[in-house]
Amino acid sequence: MKAEICVPMKLFMLFCFGGCAYTIVELLFRGNSHWSMFILGGICFVLVGGINSCKDYSLPVQMLISAVIITVLEFICGCIVNIGLGWNVWNYERLPFNILGQICPVFTVGWFFLSLIGIVTDDVLRWKMFGEKKPRYRITAKGTK
Repeated sequence: MKAEICVPMKLFMLFCFGGCAYTIVELLFRGNSHWSMFILGGICFVLVGGINSCKDYSLPVQMLISAVIITVLEFICGCIVNIGLGWNVWNYERLPFNILGQICPVFTVGWFFLSLIGIVTDDVLRWKMFGEKKPRYRITAKGTK
């Protein structure tokens, strides 16, 4: 039996893991990152990981909700750090269908697929590190054969 870890500490640990992971993804795909992306990544990871705590969604639905959460948070963060503060952390103005240069549908699709890694990683961390239930996944809606 694992020692009980208080909820704020558990969330802080997951936040830090997510922040590091998000920063690494940025470094791999863009070649650079910014400290604000650590914060954004941590928040996204905690929220994406908490989806299945709220309701028993199928894995594709969790991935869709995750992609929307990440896209919305990137838009909010972009409006603050890029437009409001003028830090120019990223700019998607040259990509088709972008919104204010902060988000574009191509990245939402990417987040859909990357969220699978985030969902499973969060579940495994919660199971192995914090003694939560072993993850199980459904591909279809309940009652569907």
